[in-house]
Amino acid sequence: MPRKITFLLALAVTLALPLFMRSGSLASEVLIYALAALGCNLLLGYTGLLSFGQGIFFGLGSYTIAILLTRLSLPMPLALLAAIGMGALGAALVGWVAIRQRGTYFVMLTLAFAQMFYFVAYTASGLTGGDNGLLDVPRPAFMDTPWKYYAFVAVMFLIAFGLLLRVTDSVFGRTLLAIRDNGDRAAAVGYDLRRFKLLAFVISGAVTGLAGGLHAMMTGIAPLSNAEYHTSEMILVITVIGGTGNLFASVLGSAFYVLLADWLSTLWPRWLLLLGLLLIGVSIGMQRGLWGLGESAWRRIFGKGAQGAGASAAQGEKA
Repeated sequence: MPRKITFLLALAVTLALPLFMRSGSLASEVLIYALAALGCNLLLGYTGLLSFGQGIFFGLGSYTIAILLTRLSLPMPLALLAAIGMGALGAALVGWVAIRQRGTYFVMLTLAFAQMFYFVAYTASGLTGGDNGLLDVPRPAFMDTPWKYYAFVAVMFLIAFGLLLRVTDSVFGRTLLAIRDNGDRAAAVGYDLRRFKLLAFVISGAVTGLAGGLHAMMTGIAPLSNAEYHTSEMILVITVIGGTGNLFASVLGSAFYVLLADWLSTLWPRWLLLLGLLLIGVSIGMQRGLWGLGESAWRRIFGKGAQGAGASAAQGEKA
């Protein structure tokens, strides 16, 4: 899909959410987790790296902006930049170690880092607030309502989405696809696999750190749950549901997961059981995610029409 059309689809989603949703906070949550899924998709869909460490970068972004706003009273733009930087730095450290292994060992390393970060955040209560988290994270006066804050999140989302589109459509992005499809051949050609994987990690961590910082400002708290490995699992599930290898698919996955979880939670206190059953069905019946399902439907509908028109034209020529 052309880059401009993909960006227009993302823009259409940001404009449509206020029209169809009553809660500005829920709409912001859709875009925030879409940002986190974008970072995960860059690793999984474009580089072929299954990482369970995304919660580290999300938690780093949350804690960084919370500390800078509540304790140092730093201006919000600088605090948000620091959250992005901390996410990138954390990803650089995790990636530098993890990319030295492949397959199961790589996955286990990222999971181990996620667990280690959680226990560090839990025990360093003087810095992170421990089990209580960091409370009363402020927002600027011009974001005093949920929908005003949504407008700010939408702008940040579109900027990050546009930049990632340029990254994935560049020579760097094509090289990541080559590494994903055949790493040995890419190495034989002369590409430094570790360097490209580490850069992908850094970009992914920066985007996920941005998502964590925005989430802390939205809720007014940087909770310990943002640093749990369950957050990594959720980000990964959102990415897979939407579909890997396409950035707009991450937006679809986030909207599906967040809105469905919100709806199921009103039906039954044990709504996670229902969500789990539904995710099993999605995994079995839609292995290419929501984006793949949409592509298949498009080809069936319009592909048959095109074939029918071609057959009619051929018969006319024979007549």
